[in-house]
Amino acid sequence: MTDRRLAIDAWESLFRAQHEIFELISRDFDEGQLSQAEYDVLLTVTRGEDQTARLRDVTANMLISQPSVSRLVDRMVTRGLITKCPDPDDGRGALVKATPEGASLFRKLAHVHGRQIAERMSVLSDDELAQLRELTSKLRNRTKADGAD
Repeated sequence: MTDRRLAIDAWESLFRAQHEIFELISRDFDEGQLSQAEYDVLLTVTRGEDQTARLRDVTANMLISQPSVSRLVDRMVTRGLITKCPDPDDGRGALVKATPEGASLFRKLAHVHGRQIAERMSVLSDDELAQLRELTSKLRNRTKADGAD
């Protein structure tokens, strides 16, 4: 059985570390070219083949509800950051694709944002970073398995 006090202390430490790091790296979005949510959409889209992703995959990677993602995507289409079209393989689905402008804004911000993240995380060795990734993945998979997602 897991030591309850240790589990609570570890959770609190993880939560506080995430909050502090998130607050620091959120400053990358202060100039307003892209919001953090728009960046997250473009992160998923630009990683896809031909800078395209299914809307359901974008939604799965976001920490907001499906209706909120749909509204965000529609605003991004209006801004010219992405295009949206029906998914030929899924009659109810849609594909979103980064426009050249959206991809360019993403790349510029990703360079700065990635540097900030790497700098903050540099207090950990590569082995520790790999272990952290494995541990957080394990926690996330447990949550999904429990249906508490």
